[in-house]
Amino acid sequence: MAHMVETMAYAGELPWHGLGVSVPHDLSPRQMMEKAGLDWSVEKYPSFVEVGGKKVATGLESLVRSSDSRVLTNVGGGWNPVQNEDAFQFFSEYCAAGDMQMHTAGSLDDGRIVWVLAKVNESFDVLGEDRVDSYLLFSNPHQYGKTLNVRFTPIRVVCNNTLTLSLNQSSKNEVKLNHRRVFNPDLVKEQLGIAHEKFVVYRDMAQFLAKKRTKEADLVQYFNNVFPIAGSKNSVKTRDDLSRTAKSAFEYMETQPGAEFGRGSWWQAINTVTFMTDHVLGRSADTRLQSAWFGYNQGRKVDALDLAMEMAEAA
Repeated sequence: MAHMVETMAYAGELPWHGLGVSVPHDLSPRQMMEKAGLDWSVEKYPSFVEVGGKKVATGLESLVRSSDSRVLTNVGGGWNPVQNEDAFQFFSEYCAAGDMQMHTAGSLDDGRIVWVLAKVNESFDVLGEDRVDSYLLFSNPHQYGKTLNVRFTPIRVVCNNTLTLSLNQSSKNEVKLNHRRVFNPDLVKEQLGIAHEKFVVYRDMAQFLAKKRTKEADLVQYFNNVFPIAGSKNSVKTRDDLSRTAKSAFEYMETQPGAEFGRGSWWQAINTVTFMTDHVLGRSADTRLQSAWFGYNQGRKVDALDLAMEMAEAA
């Protein structure tokens, strides 16, 4: 089976997906870029097709990687690539000031998605020993139709679940930019406000969820909405009516790492969803990473947190 992860480097413990090359904690962004095998650039070249033995211009341009001349995607003339060096440079002033440390970086899908993850020097505890750390994730797609994304990403330490911030909250936790404009890092930093206020919002949400108790009937409806059988969202009454994945969620509530924290609370319920998306669902570790950070399961986690907050507030 082909791997989604092409190259990767990480500082500290082996990541939850079990992939990558270990590097020291104190690397600069540029050093991290080199260790992760991302010290390459992309350039645009006119795109042609061969018709009747002649080259005919397509009107598009091919985005070509410097390291191996791989064509990553075809784009229009107004498409502005963001170089990997620019993505890493985004973190330089924060690392130099001691506010962040480089943590993980790599490429997915043969270089079409490049990501950089930095650990922010900020954390909080839920219910005593259940620690959540703050991270900033920069994803730089070299692919038509994909937007550059910089977002706040909390991670629950006890199980390495990648958490998310509810879209219903007023505090903006991410910035998305298309490639029709030239990348402006100062504008992104201004719009994002960097991680502190977002982390405070998440802390308050987590502590609220940890105090709100769940009921069996509510959990049935919750897991049915998160892991539904097609057309069943309003018809399920008991566990026996749930999808196989939703039934498994009840089991993972009791067996997931950190299950002892917030037992019987909505904090335990949302962590069940993030544990399953990050560690259980999917064909392999790297496809889980792609889906949990950039694909379908990222949206699933956002929706699950929104629903948990809604049901907790109604409890």
